[in-house]
Amino acid sequence: MNENFVAAVAPPDNRARPAFWFLFHKFSLLVFLDAATGAARIPQVVSPASLDLPGFTVVRQQYFGYLQAGERVHCFAAELISRSETAVDSLPEGMGLLGLRSLFGRLDEEHLWLAGRAVQLVDWDRTHQFCGQCGARTLTAPNERVKKCPNCGHTSYPRLSPAIIVRVERQGKNGREILLARNQRAKVPMYSVLAGFVEPGETLEMCVRREISEEVGLKVKNITYFGSQPWPFPNSLMIAFTAEYESGKIVLEKSELMDAGWYTADDLPPYPPALSIAHQLIADFIRQQNGG
Repeated sequence: MNENFVAAVAPPDNRARPAFWFLFHKFSLLVFLDAATGAARIPQVVSPASLDLPGFTVVRQQYFGYLQAGERVHCFAAELISRSETAVDSLPEGMGLLGLRSLFGRLDEEHLWLAGRAVQLVDWDRTHQFCGQCGARTLTAPNERVKKCPNCGHTSYPRLSPAIIVRVERQGKNGREILLARNQRAKVPMYSVLAGFVEPGETLEMCVRREISEEVGLKVKNITYFGSQPWPFPNSLMIAFTAEYESGKIVLEKSELMDAGWYTADDLPPYPPALSIAHQLIADFIRQQNGG
């Protein structure tokens, strides 16, 4: 996913070469846009001051590592604070502020995942300026990704929210079937595998069993690790599993799901696009049923 990226905390001594700047206004990323193709790219400049962004101030810069593919290119993240209500509308021609989801397929994949890392650092920096224990202003440690309170010593690391996502299969009358469901909050008619956040005191396997039981009333067995993926919406780490149906009939948790059912590989409803680990789980099921 980021094979050429090396994470780091301490910024380089030499800041004279152009670096990638991941600049966020709230959760929207500043990109250059190709008017003909719609393709996006990350600004690569020595300093964001050279971008001439009227109505914006760049605050709370975070260095987070470098890309090593030929020449080393350093990566910085920062927040854009608008100084006026019209700042977003007055961006220079050829620039735009877009959410990360809308950049799928438009921004280089490696840069998209770096943007996912960057937005989490920016959000953490924004929301941990003051100590959650005593209220004093925090300090950023120079050689570690942590906020420290000079008053009470409380420390705050970037937050990660672990979540499981699981592909459940069974042997049906017409061959292998996969369990897919449509979420109540889905804005498009799309079906996916089930997912949920890990609760305090749970193992990942316990979470898999609980989520499947709560959302569709089924029991599963043979839970097997599949892979993982950072998912910066806003700070999830998706841990993917496969599991085998054990028993039960589908009973929807209607506050979460509007529909769920069993599907064969040649009769699937619309499902998540590439890049998501949900897509990978479903695509892997299709490959298995089609003999690779």
